[in-house]
Amino acid sequence: MPSRLERYERVYRALARELANIGFISQGSVVVRYTTCGKPGCRCQKDPSGRHGPYYQWSRAVAGKTVSRRLTEPEAELYRGWIANRRHLEEIVARMEQISAEAGELLLGQTAPAKPPRSAKG
Repeated sequence: MPSRLERYERVYRALARELANIGFISQGSVVVRYTTCGKPGCRCQKDPSGRHGPYYQWSRAVAGKTVSRRLTEPEAELYRGWIANRRHLEEIVARMEQISAEAGELLLGQTAPAKPPRSAKG
């Protein structure tokens, strides 16, 4: 039967292999927008279902400011996949950190110095 430490190592190595299979990553989000224009009498002014679009937009924070970029539908699909990859990467890293902490506690418990004997009073 494998020890707890061997199980931690096995799971950790499996997570590391998972990391190797993650493709491109990106931060941010992709939204779909429908807009109205300023032309009087345009269909978008009269009926919400007649708004212009869909327009795809990728937004992310850069140096504390929101930066956006308009995308085509195929580009939006790419970014959605890259954003999902980043979330998956973050989940894997969080699991690796948790396993490392648990293994570390186990290792530190095995190598902890013996407590000094209590001195007799009196």
